[in-house]
Amino acid sequence: MFLVGSACAQEVIVYGAGGSRRGSESFLERAGQIDVIAPQSYGVDSLGNVSGAVPQRLIDEALATGTRLMPLIMNPGFNQAQIHGLLANPDGRRRTVEFMVKEGIEKGFWGWQLDFENIHRSRKDAFTTFFREAAEALHEAGMTASVAVVPTNDEAQEKGFSRYMQDNWRGNFDMAAIAEVGDFISLMTYAQHGGPTAPGPIAGLPWMKEMLDYALEQGVPPEKISLGLPFYSGYWHPDHFSNDTIRVRGREIGYALGTDLIEEHGVTMHWLPEQGVSYGFWQQNGVFRWLFLEDARAMEAKLSLFRAYPGLRGVSIWVLGAEDPRVWPLLKSGLN
Repeated sequence: MFLVGSACAQEVIVYGAGGSRRGSESFLERAGQIDVIAPQSYGVDSLGNVSGAVPQRLIDEALATGTRLMPLIMNPGFNQAQIHGLLANPDGRRRTVEFMVKEGIEKGFWGWQLDFENIHRSRKDAFTTFFREAAEALHEAGMTASVAVVPTNDEAQEKGFSRYMQDNWRGNFDMAAIAEVGDFISLMTYAQHGGPTAPGPIAGLPWMKEMLDYALEQGVPPEKISLGLPFYSGYWHPDHFSNDTIRVRGREIGYALGTDLIEEHGVTMHWLPEQGVSYGFWQQNGVFRWLFLEDARAMEAKLSLFRAYPGLRGVSIWVLGAEDPRVWPLLKSGLN
């Protein structure tokens, strides 16, 4: 993740996926605009054993550019059994926090963000306890503590897809309690549609507004909310998988691949003003394929929504390297 802005501007956090080179060229190109860089670098198992590291190259580049460093720590693959095991393991939690403090001091990190996902809602309080333990230790060591939060409006059917998502992904964060003990939350108001859903906006404006309104209603102060935005686009197509199943696959793709698909297939894109995104579809080998494109126009629409909520801390964006290059001037001018 990369936190972009200036000392007097609202923050722009841009997540960077794992890997030593992912997004590195974009980071160096934009280093003059970046305050905090926070790569997705660490994973932890149920016993509190932490693996991973921030590449030395990135540490050196951050130091050379005066950029503060705040990595993510996560349950690898968002494995549910693994994070449940850690939450139930006091020694494992202590081992995790001790590693974060030691590593942060040695490497000069500005702070950490916890990105633990696919937690059952029955473990909501256990996660809050874990974050409280981490935040207290990090604050004592002079570091920042935050959480990447999968958003919710607490609405779901009795069973089916929405119930599964609410029980396992969306209903597992006590946002007010987390914000109280931590420095801020990154409210990930993207992934409205994705791999398991029908084609649709990555982050439609009504969806984003619902998620933000609910967080505020829960008592999260606006200055502790960083609003999630997508750099990536969505591409849906039928696929054949290694277990010999055939189903529609929703993929995260970058703006460059999206525009290549449009040009290759002569796609006519349609702007949806109420959603703040363009979409298109085309027939290939007898069946339709769908694209929802996050470009500069889509970013401008989302920044208009952001500005309708005075006092927000900033924005959090997934993922560096997937963006339409034209979004950078918009971010610089749209948040001041």
